[in-house]
Amino acid sequence: MICLLFSFIANAQEIVELYPGSIPNSKKTEKKETFNSGMFRGVTKPTLEIYLPEKEKATGTAVIIIPGGGYGVVVYQGEGISTAKQFAKNGVAAFVLKYRLPDDSIMLNKTIGPLQDAQQAIKLIRENAAKWEIDTNKVGIIGFSAGGHLASTAATHFQKPLIENANNTGLRPNFQVVVYPVISMQDSLTHRDSRNNLLGKNPSKELIDQYSNELQVTNNTPPAYITHAADDKTVDVDNSITYFENLRHHNVEVEMHIYPKGGHGFIFRQLDWIDPLLLWMKKNKWIH
Repeated sequence: MICLLFSFIANAQEIVELYPGSIPNSKKTEKKETFNSGMFRGVTKPTLEIYLPEKEKATGTAVIIIPGGGYGVVVYQGEGISTAKQFAKNGVAAFVLKYRLPDDSIMLNKTIGPLQDAQQAIKLIRENAAKWEIDTNKVGIIGFSAGGHLASTAATHFQKPLIENANNTGLRPNFQVVVYPVISMQDSLTHRDSRNNLLGKNPSKELIDQYSNELQVTNNTPPAYITHAADDKTVDVDNSITYFENLRHHNVEVEMHIYPKGGHGFIFRQLDWIDPLLLWMKKNKWIH
């Protein structure tokens, strides 16, 4: 079901329900979705909020924006909507993903729920590319913090569909952008709350390795742009450095910007953070 958004949010054309029918891997629940202070909690109905560029600026490129929140909340307004507006101004169609947060009370398997939603977002955009005037070969994904973990999971786990995909639509993003990302689930690197929320308090080594995305890189992993602050006390910058090294060793094109200071969530204080990213996109012909 597609509904037009009648609200004060400028530039959003519509909000689209992610699944046209039943939501996979879901349980009946009394849980209620809430939105306050710009954040969603208890998400049960995942959606995409769409920001399309002006036609004369459109580049055919699309990005799926995955806000962070430690897999406990979705920082929707600050990392989602504000980023979408910046992309749309620069000719990029932006789709803000409100994704299900891992929760045993609403999912049969909470570990795969967020990845299902990310894969479905890629599929939905590619299958509706003509409607939104998008080039199916220019669909990228950007994630912040734990959203960076989900974005990098989508970029490294695309060969195994976790959703219905009768059309065999490609689930590999064309490029990935991760901003102060959680990448690893290993004890020495992970953001503990993100891991506990996604994998549970006592995950197996196999599960930890499976969702440590630095270990899942292959030569077919999409090109990447990584940015982080060296003084991040919430998510250690070594998450980004380790990911960069594994991408580089697999001959995946990767660019990384590490700021000496800024802490976690630096995009709220360093408003020009997106400029080097847009330059990278221009150099790689994602935008012109």
